[in-house]
Amino acid sequence: MAAERRRGHGIFSGGVRWSDLHPATVVAVVFLLAYPSFSSDFFTVQIGAYSLILGTIALSLMMLAGYGGIVSLAQLTVAGFTAYLVAILGDNSVGVMGLGWPWWLTVPVSILGGAVLGALIGAIAVRTEGIYTIMITLAIAVVLFFFVRQNYVIFNGWTGFAGIEPPTLLGVYWRDPVPFYYLSLLVAGFFFCAVVYLSRSTFGLGLQAIRDNPRRMRALGFDVALHRIFAFFLAGLVSATAGVLLVWFYGRVSPGTMGVEGTIDILVIAVVGGLRHPIGPFLGAIGFVLLENFAIDLIDRERFNTVIGLVFLAIVLFSPDGVLGLWNRIRPRLRFDRNVRPASGRAETDAGDHPAGVRESTS
Repeated sequence: MAAERRRGHGIFSGGVRWSDLHPATVVAVVFLLAYPSFSSDFFTVQIGAYSLILGTIALSLMMLAGYGGIVSLAQLTVAGFTAYLVAILGDNSVGVMGLGWPWWLTVPVSILGGAVLGALIGAIAVRTEGIYTIMITLAIAVVLFFFVRQNYVIFNGWTGFAGIEPPTLLGVYWRDPVPFYYLSLLVAGFFFCAVVYLSRSTFGLGLQAIRDNPRRMRALGFDVALHRIFAFFLAGLVSATAGVLLVWFYGRVSPGTMGVEGTIDILVIAVVGGLRHPIGPFLGAIGFVLLENFAIDLIDRERFNTVIGLVFLAIVLFSPDGVLGLWNRIRPRLRFDRNVRPASGRAETDAGDHPAGVRESTS
């Protein structure tokens, strides 16, 4: 008990102690909080906030693929569908639909609608495995893309909706650069912590066990299909919330918001960043957004997809776990990593853990 008190109390009762926080984590948090104070409005919104939004959508893919072994290409579709619900249930400047609901009702209903869509996609996808799951989620994404593009009564066809603005709350207009950045950071940080907590929860451990051996888990009495469908629902909550931020970021929504090209971009972001840890999608999103904005200064804009493809190919060939996996390879070689200790120090620690009587008897 005394030793536990000396080590510190658990953070959020998750068994993580303050001493477990790496200095790099503290530096990253401080940097993210202070970022708007030294960056321009362009870097605050177009780089910072946009990276956080894309990273959150990719986080929902990482949650399914990393913990559930399910690669879904419909996460951007869920985000885009939620963006459409915000435009349809709330206000827009097109004159089509726009039911005029207040934002405090529009936002939660839209997020819930996106999560339900995610669960419905999951109910179809869990009947397949491997490459078939990828193909069926891609097929659903394509079908919904063409449906909203060809439907003019509800979704206003190819034009979509414009004039969609976030609310003004407590005297703050949430589309202004600094408030919108912190709103995006709050959402991304919340879901990052939620996914980390989920991975250590009973449900998360069960999902990982199903990923490793679904037949054994089924024999133990687990409803594997229902477990996976609920995982799709939770991932839908993540991507749907990011979809609300996405439509506020653009100020409009159209079929291109949930197009196939964007779907592939989310996959690239998740894979390049790494599918083994929730921080991976955000690392991939930062790299993707930087390339998207500044590739034109290095190469022709039309060759942007070529650069992204080459980066994706290099990551897959040399570091299948993404940028995060590459870092994990070189980290043990760095002296400042406090988790790497000399062999002699470990021997002393092990010796100190044995009772005195044991040491004397072995000598």
